[in-house]
Amino acid sequence: MNSINPLYTEPAKIAQLASDFQNGVPYKHIVADNFLKEDIANQMYDNFPSIEKLAKHYKGLNENKSEGSNFSDFHPVFAQVRKDFMSPEFSKWMETVTGIKDVFITDDNLGTGLHQGTDGSFLDIHVDFNIHHIKNVHRRLNMLIYLNKNWKPEYGGAMEMWNADMSKLVKAVPCDFNRCLVFETSEISYHGYSKITLPPGVTRRSFYTYFYTKLPANASLKYHDTVFKAKPEDTAFKKVGTTVKESLKNTIKAQLKKMGIKF
Repeated sequence: MNSINPLYTEPAKIAQLASDFQNGVPYKHIVADNFLKEDIANQMYDNFPSIEKLAKHYKGLNENKSEGSNFSDFHPVFAQVRKDFMSPEFSKWMETVTGIKDVFITDDNLGTGLHQGTDGSFLDIHVDFNIHHIKNVHRRLNMLIYLNKNWKPEYGGAMEMWNADMSKLVKAVPCDFNRCLVFETSEISYHGYSKITLPPGVTRRSFYTYFYTKLPANASLKYHDTVFKAKPEDTAFKKVGTTVKESLKNTIKAQLKKMGIKF
């Protein structure tokens, strides 16, 4: 684990993180500052690709952001960190911290990549897809490492963590430089960020990693895609639009998966 701050490999620190994770509210999570070695984090910040180099761009009712896992187009430091995270040693570290056994990262865009948002970017509150629609493995954990220096509170962009019935914002984690957020993905892990206000030349940046476990042969878990939810303060139009869109989307995608059609 050559990219990780040595502090986070010490037994006492790992034990503290494991306790913090189990006691996380509103759902299991940890926040770890200065997570990467300083030189690695600085290299990632200095060489973060322009938004044009990212492969996917979303702009719709519930999200406005870009992402990419086309690592061959990025500075080599990103592939180096990706390799570290995909190592057996890091999987074991994550198992020890979270208590979730036999976790792994898929070698595709649903495993690791970069997120970036410009002025006006947002990601509405949601729970993530629960099963990888091609590899048929169970998504268990998200890890986000933020790469934003000199981030000001007035920019917004904190990760909002809501309660199980989406009635209350419980915690907001600012997206400060070299801060790592790990949380359990479940049917109640509602999260996202509100519309950001940024000056020219500033973007919201993060490195994402998703961890999976194998699905048991007799698993009763039914596939669903990302499920967006409107906030209590959203307009009636957005509440209705989100509900209708998400119902149609998930019905269609569930049928496609059932028929073995890639999407």
